[in-house]
Amino acid sequence: MMNVSNQNFFLIDFIKIVPLIRYILLVTVLITFSCQNPTKKVQNQSQNPNVIIIYMDDLGYGDVSSYGKGKLKTPNIDKLANEGLKFLKGYSSSATCTPSRYGLLTGTYPWRNPRAKIITGGSLIIDTGQMTLPKLLKINGYKTGIVGKWHLGLGKDKINYNKIISPGANEIGFDYSYILADTQDRVPSVYIENGRIENLDVNDPISVNFDKNDYGLPTGLKNPELTTMKWHHGHNGSIVNGIPRIGFMKGGNKARWIDEDMADNFLNKAEEYINENKNSPFFLFYSLQQPHVPRTPNPRFVGKSQMGPRGDAIIEADWCIGELYKTLEENKLLENTLIIFSSDNGPVLNDGYFDDAVEMLGEHTPSGGLRGGKYSLFEAGTRVPFITYWKGRIKAGVSDQIISQIDLFNSISKMIESDFRTKDGKDLSNLILNHTGEGRNELVIEAMGRTAYRNKEWVMIPPYKGRKIAKNVQIELGNSSEYMLFDLERDPYQKDNLAKKNPEKLKFMISNFDKIKKY
Repeated sequence: MMNVSNQNFFLIDFIKIVPLIRYILLVTVLITFSCQNPTKKVQNQSQNPNVIIIYMDDLGYGDVSSYGKGKLKTPNIDKLANEGLKFLKGYSSSATCTPSRYGLLTGTYPWRNPRAKIITGGSLIIDTGQMTLPKLLKINGYKTGIVGKWHLGLGKDKINYNKIISPGANEIGFDYSYILADTQDRVPSVYIENGRIENLDVNDPISVNFDKNDYGLPTGLKNPELTTMKWHHGHNGSIVNGIPRIGFMKGGNKARWIDEDMADNFLNKAEEYINENKNSPFFLFYSLQQPHVPRTPNPRFVGKSQMGPRGDAIIEADWCIGELYKTLEENKLLENTLIIFSSDNGPVLNDGYFDDAVEMLGEHTPSGGLRGGKYSLFEAGTRVPFITYWKGRIKAGVSDQIISQIDLFNSISKMIESDFRTKDGKDLSNLILNHTGEGRNELVIEAMGRTAYRNKEWVMIPPYKGRKIAKNVQIELGNSSEYMLFDLERDPYQKDNLAKKNPEKLKFMISNFDKIKKY
């Protein structure tokens, strides 16, 4: 039997070691948690969503069926629109592809950069020291990737395609890039992964130029009998897979893409990127090539639209978006992923090839009845489908507020609690996420170096010399010898020029426009 003194001694020792026991238990718990997946732990604690921008090429305001303007059926895009926020007044910053992509990734008006024009084999137009959307997200803990069309230039001066091509997408903030250099209708007709041409045989080096030198190989101009797709204008250079392209290319035969497999290939790469980065916050710029020319849908989709290759390419793109959605769903990522869908500019039918885009259009209206199209300062040039979706976060709705793609930079920056802002973009995060607050009051749009100004429901187009209608594509460009002024609230199709009838409003618009250009 233990005596009293021994009991006291034991009690005193026990009291002394209690803190030690607690410390050991705490260390054990911390070690246990630290042995778990740290990336997954960070994601669970983070409020920042994954961000996916789905960017189509030459898709018009009326090409998405949820907008109720055309005859095509796009059920997967409609799902995003009907369950997310559909903007009726969403704009690209330009009516052509290169400057629109520049505006999207930099949050800056492309007309401020004289190099932000349609590129054909040019060098990178984004300064590597400039802040970009992928760079912003990367420094805030995101993995960043681009899959699809690039068209912002590569390298400096003349590019050597047989070595690492730099600078490019990786140097302006993308951890991973799998791209085509410019467009599907331009050479080189190869995929570039992280600066290297995929499947390039060192014994068959690539040479590219966009001058008159065709390397003595067949071209669309000299050998139309070797083409399976006939060129209408401009596309008469090297023949790749039976399709004449812009520019001349020699070598790289094993690296050349198969046009009909392009959509599947980009989709697979996008899905791989999601699967590999699902345990950390990620940004994916999924830049589809459809329905830009040449329109080469996979045989699975040929004839599906009954509108020819252009309609079939849109149906194919819609399917790809549905498959991407399934990948997010299978990985249980939808509740933590912001999806933004839009197009780089408005529609064009005949853009260089005979593909029955005009002949088989039927009653479909790619522009949604808006005036103009790609290359134009009228509404159809830059007013495009614009949808934001985040399951369980963004409530279904329709917004008639004005929003531009250059606003995505500042809006996403706000969402991830970054302080960085651009001077041209607006923070519309509250509008995007909560469908509250106003959109932007004014906007400058650009088309082929020309600019126009929108203020609320008024649009002013300054005088510009040149053709009123582009000869080859048959689109009104917005050129006139006089100012044009439209009230979109009363005249959404821009039929009534009010410049002479309302000189005070015109004076107000010109004054405001000049202030923005000088700012």
